[in-house]
Amino acid sequence: MNIRPSAAIRQNYNEISELCRKTGEPVYLTKNGEGDLVVMDIEAFVRREKMLKLREELLAAEEARLNGHKGYSTYDVAKAMKDAIAEVLDE
Repeated sequence: MNIRPSAAIRQNYNEISELCRKTGEPVYLTKNGEGDLVVMDIEAFVRREKMLKLREELLAAEEARLNGHKGYSTYDVAKAMKDAIAEVLDE
């Protein structure tokens, strides 16, 4: 875990930026010894956001399944994909 005082972002921006890029991990900034901000590389942030969205969608699907929502079998999905491909090829 990378922890730096908040003054470090002003004094060592390039160093903190490079640390975020190299490690792919966030840097935690403190103010008066307390956690204040988190700084991270944009690619790591985008990856994290995508992962959170996927988890949210999986949780919603699992909740729907537990509430009795009928899902799709692998056969149903394969058939739908073949039908879609055939439709595109026929045009």
